[in-house]
Amino acid sequence: MWLIVRTALRSSGIFRGVLGQRHCSTVESDQADAKEEPPVQVEKIANITMIGLNRPQVRNAIDSETGKQLTAAIEEFEQDTTADVGVLHGIGGSFCAGYDLSELANPDVNPQSIILQRSGVMGPTRRNFTKPVICAISGYCVAGGMELALMCDLRVMEDQAVLGFYNRRFGVPLVDGGTVRLPALIGISRAMDLVLTGRAVHAKEALHIGLVNRVVAVGTGLGQAYNLAMSIAKFPQACLRHDRNSMFNSAFQATSLRDAMEFEVLTAGEDLLNEAVQGANKFMSGVGKHGKFTNLKEKIIPDWEKEVIEHEIKTGRKLKVDGKEK
Repeated sequence: MWLIVRTALRSSGIFRGVLGQRHCSTVESDQADAKEEPPVQVEKIANITMIGLNRPQVRNAIDSETGKQLTAAIEEFEQDTTADVGVLHGIGGSFCAGYDLSELANPDVNPQSIILQRSGVMGPTRRNFTKPVICAISGYCVAGGMELALMCDLRVMEDQAVLGFYNRRFGVPLVDGGTVRLPALIGISRAMDLVLTGRAVHAKEALHIGLVNRVVAVGTGLGQAYNLAMSIAKFPQACLRHDRNSMFNSAFQATSLRDAMEFEVLTAGEDLLNEAVQGANKFMSGVGKHGKFTNLKEKIIPDWEKEVIEHEIKTGRKLKVDGKEK
């Protein structure tokens, strides 16, 4: 419970004051501190990496430098062999208001140089991650911010948050995967509606059309996203990543049903099969039976119970002890 409270406090911008690391007596000093901090903050909790956008003064709008730092944070997460799931979130009440248009309006900036950045204007949006990333959506998640959310595997949305391609108003194109990922998620008809109108999408509709995966109470988005990450991080990861990768291949790269099927089978290598054998042994020891997804760690079985299990496997009958079946 403390973890959920802690993450909720962090997302509201008062986490440091609560822990006594930094006390701010006024709103002005709080904003000054925010300016001194890096625009992307990373925290590792066990095997989950928390990546926070930290430009609350502009609702976490992303400029070129922030995009580079976000790309670096994602790359570090992917290279970290002890990190299994990432959580992308916004600090200060909103997830992300899109690209920082003040940078584009600067006469000294070349728009072509921004759009043609290899990784993406908003960060690492032109690539497919090797590990699951969950997006915690709060406040505004609009324009390029919505493209960042679409980049993630799953989306947890607070019930007062809002989505939408607000960039439609100013003629700013989608160049960070929005027109590619959105139709694959919700279908081209619904995607056309959102892209062409730029209208706001609220939580109820977003959940209904499959744009988000969970809707939670306001203020709990980060904590619930972390809980979802934990529920994924506890599983054997080689199998999970294979299945995830196969789905992305089927959705975006396979040219036919046969092509997709072959990819699914041929990418199940020896390491993956070894993990499956270990899982089968765990199941035979009693772990995860009856559809249970809790307590998946292997339990210690006493010798007498092992004898009963071995007898049942060999004979197909339950062992009788003192005339009674055990």
